[in-house]
Amino acid sequence: MKNVPAKRHQGQFVLITGLSGSGKGSVLKAFEDLGYHCVDNLPLDLIARFAETCRQPGSRIEKAAVVVDIREGEALSQLPTVFHNLTRENLKISLVFLEASDHALIRRFEETRRPHPLGRDLPVREGIRLERVLLKPMRQLADVVIDTTRLNVHELRELILTRFGRLAARKSMLVSVVSFGFRAGVPPDADLVFDVRFLPNPNYVARLKKMNGRDLAVRRFMDSYPETREFLSRLLDFLQFLLPRYVQEGKSYLTLAIGCTGGRHRSVALAEQLGKALAHEGYRVKIAHRDLAHS
Repeated sequence: MKNVPAKRHQGQFVLITGLSGSGKGSVLKAFEDLGYHCVDNLPLDLIARFAETCRQPGSRIEKAAVVVDIREGEALSQLPTVFHNLTRENLKISLVFLEASDHALIRRFEETRRPHPLGRDLPVREGIRLERVLLKPMRQLADVVIDTTRLNVHELRELILTRFGRLAARKSMLVSVVSFGFRAGVPPDADLVFDVRFLPNPNYVARLKKMNGRDLAVRRFMDSYPETREFLSRLLDFLQFLLPRYVQEGKSYLTLAIGCTGGRHRSVALAEQLGKALAHEGYRVKIAHRDLAHS
C-alpha cells in the first residue's frame, strides 16, 4: 500500500512592513491581542526558519506576525525574495503595508523627537522620501495597504481586529464576572457594579435558605419572576453595546460585579447566567463568587 505523506500544518503568518512612524508597533500589538505570536524587527535570515516552526505539526505557534522594516538596512532589498519564498510554503500568509502622508509622518517624528532610522544627519523629509523608494517593491506585493494619516491608535487597532478576526478580538478581553455581598463591601477592582437587591430574595424561602445561586431550585425561583428575566435581558443588551467599545479602546481585562445582600443567592445566580451568556457571545469569561464560602 502506498504511503501517503502526512499533511503539514497550515499556520497563519503575517508580515508587517511600511514606513517609519506609520504605526507598525500599534498594529503588532493588535495582532498580539488576537493571539498571534509577535516578533518585532526579526532579522531577514531568520524569517524562513521562524515560519518553518509555525507550520510544523503540533507547533505551539499557530499564528505569527512579524515586523520587518528599514532597520534591516541594505538587507531589506532581499525582503521581496523572502516573501515570495514564504508564499510557496504551506502557510496562510498576508503582507500588511503601512504608510501615511509626509506631513503626518513628519509631525509624528517631531512629537516623539526621534530621528529618522536612515540617519541622524538626514532631514526627516528626505529620510521619508528615500524610505518610500526602498519599500516600493513591498508595497506593490502587499495584499493589505493601510494609510494611517487620519487614523488614531484606537482606530488603527479596530481596523486590524475587524480585518483579521472580530470573534478573536472579543476573546482578547477577559471578562471577570464576580458575585459579592454588599455587607462585605464592593470589590475594589470592579469596573462596573450592578445591584440586584431589588430582586426577590430566596433567603426568605425556608426550603431555599441553605442553598445558593448555583442550585437549580434557586435559579428556578428567581426565573419565575418576570423582573429577573427582564433585568438580565436589559443588562445583556447594555453589555453587548458596551463591551465591543472597551475592546476597541484596547482594554484587556474587565470586571463586572453583581451584588446582593449576602452574596449567596441572587448575585450568584445572576453572575452564573450572565457569565454563560457572555461566553456564548464569544468573550473569554471567568466567573467567581467572592462571598459564597463565607455567607
